[in-house]
Amino acid sequence: MNAALDLSYVVPVRWRDGEQRQELASYLAEIAPHCAEVIVVDGSPAEVFAANAETWGAFVTHVPPLEDEQWLMGKVSGVRTGVRLASHERVVIADDDVRYDLEALRRTAGLLGAYDLVRPQNYFSSLPWHARWDTARTLLNRCFGRDYPGTLAVRRSRLLATGLYDGDVLFENLELIRTVRAAGGSDVAPLDLYVARTPPSSAHFWGQRTRQAYDDFALPLRMALWLAAVPLLALDWRRSHADGTKIRLYGGKSSRRPRLGLVAVALSVALAERGRRRAGGAAFFPATSSLLAPVWVLERGVCAWLAVLQRLRFGGVRYGDSVIPRAAHSERQLRRAREGRSELVRS
Repeated sequence: MNAALDLSYVVPVRWRDGEQRQELASYLAEIAPHCAEVIVVDGSPAEVFAANAETWGAFVTHVPPLEDEQWLMGKVSGVRTGVRLASHERVVIADDDVRYDLEALRRTAGLLGAYDLVRPQNYFSSLPWHARWDTARTLLNRCFGRDYPGTLAVRRSRLLATGLYDGDVLFENLELIRTVRAAGGSDVAPLDLYVARTPPSSAHFWGQRTRQAYDDFALPLRMALWLAAVPLLALDWRRSHADGTKIRLYGGKSSRRPRLGLVAVALSVALAERGRRRAGGAAFFPATSSLLAPVWVLERGVCAWLAVLQRLRFGGVRYGDSVIPRAAHSERQLRRAREGRSELVRS
């Protein structure tokens, strides 16, 4: 048997029921022998916590979030607790739906020898319709740069030296990445470091639409693009309709100008397909997701406006019983906070 990797594997969970318990237990039992320690930080209600402890207790360290780690984004309470309790320098942080194989885990641990933070590339291990749809987002991210996965790996000393990261923001993974960068830490995001992820239920998928769109308040240029998409398409349709009316009434010549909607469809498919083919991605992502890219872009354009409405009505996006105003801090804000020129105020 191979020796365990010198790393701590941290999984934050907060469940209302135990529907996922047995499937996660099987995965943790498989991964635990390959890790020096596995820490599950469980913010579930008491009865769910007790059932989880009975199922996992033999092969993981199962603990609640520390009392001083209570944040609007509950996942961060678990991550911060896990990092503080970890006894190893290399820490893999993974959502409860992330599924590393041994090769990806070894490579991630190896990269932490040279970098402070590692961003793997998630892909869905099975492909119901909504997973194919949401994969279009991943492909577009890959086309222009890097995706935002449900797992990160960090050097514990580097993250602790930053004072950890703010848990009162919605886009918590981006906040962690920017916090490390703002402190001078190095990061790497190999497009070919593939880590599986189990798809959510369709109900959970629909529940995430506006919340994920709200994340883009932390990426202003991208948010501006999504907010412009639907108005521009509506204007293009109106002009097309008006041109058609003129042709019928006056016998005018039709315009050969390509319609914006058709150009947008073709361009989004082409960009998604480029992202799919980068770094061997065609073996992990279905071609149908490239074809669904225009649908995803339209969805994001609509949900971006819904996110704006939530911000105007509630002062932020609704998350469970809370409202989270901020998507994430900019690196500039984080650097200034480190330099003492300003403070990050908890919302």
